[in-house]
Amino acid sequence: MTTPRRTAPAAPGPESLVLGTMNFGTTVPESEAHALLDRFVERGGRWIDTADCYAFWRGASGRGGDSEAVLGRWLAARPGARDRVLLATKTGAEPVVPGAADGPRTGLSAEAIRSAARASLHRLGVDRVDLFWAHMEDRATDLAETVDALAELTDSGRALRVGASNHPAWRVERARALATARGARPVDAIQLSHSYLRPRPGAPTTEHPFGDLSEEQLDHAAASGMEVWAYTPLLRGAYDVPERALPAAYRHPGTTARSAALAAVADELGLSAGQVVLAWLAGGAVPVLPILGASRLWQLDAAFDAVTTPLPAALRRRLDEAGTG
Repeated sequence: MTTPRRTAPAAPGPESLVLGTMNFGTTVPESEAHALLDRFVERGGRWIDTADCYAFWRGASGRGGDSEAVLGRWLAARPGARDRVLLATKTGAEPVVPGAADGPRTGLSAEAIRSAARASLHRLGVDRVDLFWAHMEDRATDLAETVDALAELTDSGRALRVGASNHPAWRVERARALATARGARPVDAIQLSHSYLRPRPGAPTTEHPFGDLSEEQLDHAAASGMEVWAYTPLLRGAYDVPERALPAAYRHPGTTARSAALAAVADELGLSAGQVVLAWLAGGAVPVLPILGASRLWQLDAAFDAVTTPLPAALRRRLDEAGTG
């Protein structure tokens, strides 16, 4: 079995930042999306994250695919760009009924994965992706069937690696064991919601029952050598935009101490609170790659400045220990 090169940076730097493209082609017009992609590459970024369902809830058709199509046209218009970036896409969360987020999703059956991969590669205009994610759990499909279908992608070279988003640790480990037993490349990346502030125990922050990164999942990833990706790392702007209220799950007494520590560290470093969060994620003992859903060039530049700023050990300890007493 051929093992593709590891792509996670050894230390925080431009490659620590993932560009999230959820709204490209919907609320982020194509011209602005292309400008963001150009700047991302100029600043040394590598990973671009999308999904086949982006953004079905915003488009007129109720279907996803806009984000992948915008990326495909950007790649086609810039010869050589494909060699400078790493592409990640996902499947399994597209609604069966257009726009019906509360209804059944396409899931992770063998046929669903094969069909989705063909469609994603066509929209992207490429013959492979660097990472193919199972977007959400599908317990109606036998896990072995999903693993075999993902193995078809890696065996054929249409995907170099596979990952699991919004899955509990035990399902990820079972999938890894099944893949290893058949001689296939196992899941080696997980993607979940994660930030510096912690949600109240038991309070949902996503539509997914296991969508929040737990200490167990982080430990599992570290022990297994898996990459960890974090979506919504800036809580949709709540760290730095006064009119953006913290999501309800984060409004609890423990947030007070961590918010105070974050503000103090940001002031000492001359960064915004959100920038400190990105630096904290990227530079941890178990590095976490934050996915930035930028819609403005200045947001992207600020994020790159953050992940390339070393976070002194004493300040990291202050952040880590806040709210734990």
